[in-house]
Amino acid sequence: MKKWLKRYGLSVLGAVLGAVGGYLYWRYVGCASGTCPITASPWTSTVWGAAIGGLFMSSFKKENSYE
Repeated sequence: MKKWLKRYGLSVLGAVLGAVGGYLYWRYVGCASGTCPITASPWTSTVWGAAIGGLFMSSFKKENSYE
C-alpha cells in the first residue's frame, strides 16, 4: 500500500481536489440555462474536475533517472 501511495499519491490527491473543485464550480457558478454540457450536471462537472485535477497533479511527478 505504501508503495502504491508513493507512486500514485499525487494523482489521487489531484483527482480528489479536482472533484471537489468541479462540484463547487457547479454549485456556485454552474449554468443558468441548463444547456452547458459540462456544468449543467453535478456529475459531469465533478468527473471533469477529477480528471483535470489528476492530470494536473501527475505532471509534478518526478521521473526516475537510470543513469
